[in-house]
Amino acid sequence: MTAPILTLTMNPALDLSTSVPRVAPEEKLRCAPARFDPGGGGVNVSRAIRSLGGDSRAIYPLGGPTGEAFRRLAADEGLTGEVVTIAESTRENLAVTDASTGQQFRFVLPGPQLSESEWRACLSAVVDNLPRGGYLVASGSLPPGVPEDFYGVLARTIAGADVRLVIDAAGPALAHALDEGVFLIKPSRDEFAELIGDGPEMTDEQRLDGADGIIRAGRAEVVALTMGAEGALLVSAAGAIRLPTPAVPVASAVGAGDAFLAGVVLRLAEGRSLADAFRTAVAAGSATAMIPGTGLCRVEDVARLEESLSARR
Repeated sequence: MTAPILTLTMNPALDLSTSVPRVAPEEKLRCAPARFDPGGGGVNVSRAIRSLGGDSRAIYPLGGPTGEAFRRLAADEGLTGEVVTIAESTRENLAVTDASTGQQFRFVLPGPQLSESEWRACLSAVVDNLPRGGYLVASGSLPPGVPEDFYGVLARTIAGADVRLVIDAAGPALAHALDEGVFLIKPSRDEFAELIGDGPEMTDEQRLDGADGIIRAGRAEVVALTMGAEGALLVSAAGAIRLPTPAVPVASAVGAGDAFLAGVVLRLAEGRSLADAFRTAVAAGSATAMIPGTGLCRVEDVARLEESLSARR
């Protein structure tokens, strides 16, 4: 039996992706037909879990015309959960691919201003939907108006509730969560360097020492570190596992980290080992990188890449 999964996205975004023949300044750039997706950290985790054949519930605030468009797209994708209505409009993000080079340009807006009553309503929605015996994934940036210690407040709020808290955030938001103690964090290479106060060009030994320090201090039980083309590192009290990034044609980086996190959490919710969950995570992240724009992984690609990772271990 699969344990329940709930995702929380405090700063969802209506994701728009398109391409142009060539990016150049001071020219009218004719875009290809646009793709629209409901996005943001936790929402993308829920979307990827669904792509992998799993189920989750999602909580996120929405407002304005973009919020209504987001709501329709989320319903079309079969996402379930609870929407917290806010006064200001949900943000939009834009990803543009230069077809002549394959380079992708990502424009990320800050998000709407949330009042205290609005962000507290999101906390209340989490409490009302707690996945007891399962996993709560809080992922993504915090919009204006939400205090930087919000994920720490979240950790304190659910303490003792038999819920494993998973955090995918950066900077002070991540640090505050770790101060309270969480189950798993998933920083990128640069986010991890910022967290432990080191430079971005860290050695594997430095990364391992930093993750071990977090675990020994009781700040997290698992550190899942994504390092782009360098692969990924998973560290727990049981030891460390390193996996390479599968060689795939990269079409877009959007959502790859969210799909990685979806793979970890879904497999753990299914009762699989950390090693199995990590392998699915790496495969899901790479499979998402193969999809243009703001699309997410296909289950058949994930299965194929998992097999290749098994063969290389």
